[in-house]
Formats: sequence, C-alpha cells, structure tokens
Amino acid sequence: MAEKSVKDIKVWVIPPKIGNRFIRKHHYSGKIVNNSKIHFGAFLDGILHGVMSLGSPLDKRKVIGLVKDTKWNEMLELNRMAFDKHLPRNSESRCLSIVFKLLRKNTPQVKWILSFADATQCGDGVIYRAAGFKLTGVIPNQNTCRLPSGEVMHKMTLESNPTKRRRELGGKTYYEVTGGKYDFNKYIEVVGGERLTGYQVRYIYLLDKSCEITIPILPYSKIDEVGAGMYKGEKITVAERHASVVQ
Repeated sequence: MAEKSVKDIKVWVIPPKIGNRFIRKHHYSGKIVNNSKIHFGAFLDGILHGVMSLGSPLDKRKVIGLVKDTKWNEMLELNRMAFDKHLPRNSESRCLSIVFKLLRKNTPQVKWILSFADATQCGDGVIYRAAGFKLTGVIPNQNTCRLPSGEVMHKMTLESNPTKRRRELGGKTYYEVTGGKYDFNKYIEVVGGERLTGYQVRYIYLLDKSCEITIPILPYSKIDEVGAGMYKGEKITVAERHASVVQ
C-alpha cells in the first residue's frame, strides 16, 4: 500500500458538536472557544484527524484595526487547531491552505485571519509561519494561571463571562470575588493559583492581498530576539530547530 501524503487529506466543514468533541480531546488546553462559528475537519481515508475552528475574537474592538478599513464582518480569528498524530508531515499547513481557499470561495467578505500562538504553554507558531502568516506581535503574557487542580485559566475566559458561577470559586462568580472589577490578581489570590509567564505571539494572514496591515510586520527572528521560542511546550529557539533540521 502506497504511503499517504498530504494530498490525500480532505477538508470539509463539520458540525460544531463533532469539532468541539475532537478539540476537547486533542487540543493541549482541553478547551473549546464558545464563539467559534465554523469548524473545518481534516480527513484521511474518511477518518477525522484534525479540526480548525474560527470565529469572532472575544473583543473584536481591540483587533479590528490591525488591518486598514476592516468592516465588522470582514475578519475571523483562527482560535483552535487540533490534530492527532496520524496525519503525514506538513499536514497542518496543507489543511490551512485548503481552508483559506474555501473561505475565499464561500465567504468572500472575510478579508483576513487573526491567530495567536501560546508561547507560554504550547508553541511559538511554527505552523503559522509555514502557512505564510505575517508575524505582527510577540507580547509578554501574564494573563494565565495554573489552579491548584492543575487546570490552566486565562484571564479572558473569566472576563468574557464574569457573572458565571465558577467551581474553583466555590460557586461564586468572578465579579463576586473581585468586587465587580476586572482584577485577575485578586482571582489568583482567592483560588491560590500560580501565575504563568511567557509570550503570546500574534499572526495575521491576508486572504485579500490588497489589504494593508496597519502595524509593523516583524521578522520571524524577533521570536528568538525576545526569548519567546517554544515548541510542544518546551523552550527552544527557532534557530536551534532550524539547525537540527539542517544537520
């Protein structure tokens, strides 16, 4: 039997229920993003091996200006990518390429895609670089903490729904323990959590190449310059990974 290649992968839109179940199982965070609008599945021999979900950013007002003259419905965030270990090498970038073609054909109003790599827990975005994303930010990140249970909590998760009753707070809400304010430090104190430090790496992909990014596009070497290199949860520079491949 001939060895499978990335050209054998098929990418289709799938129901959110199926996509979210796969993400919970295979994404390093174990969590979904509730405002995801569309899920793409990567199939090999009819079996689901990867999911990419997209939707509006949690606070679109803060990012919509990253590309000039963007209207409210003209951008999406790639908020989850989860793949198992059964696909051939370079499958992720191949699947992203197919997703971009499908978006151009079926949602022509969408001009660009935003995504973030978690260089605090996971990686610095090697897949995005391989897929042609532009690096637009390497941002110090102190917005996550590890709870005593081992679960990792992001500040945005709390602030997107501050009146939700939370198990780790004994049934109280985020607002109840912070006095009705956005106060992540207070939350960490109350739960006895440990703040995690690292970087958030921001990428942009222009579906419409005539669009103009309004902030500086950074060289990929910037990741090593600030010490943000990470791969599969381990600190390692981009240069070191490149050198190991060359050897």
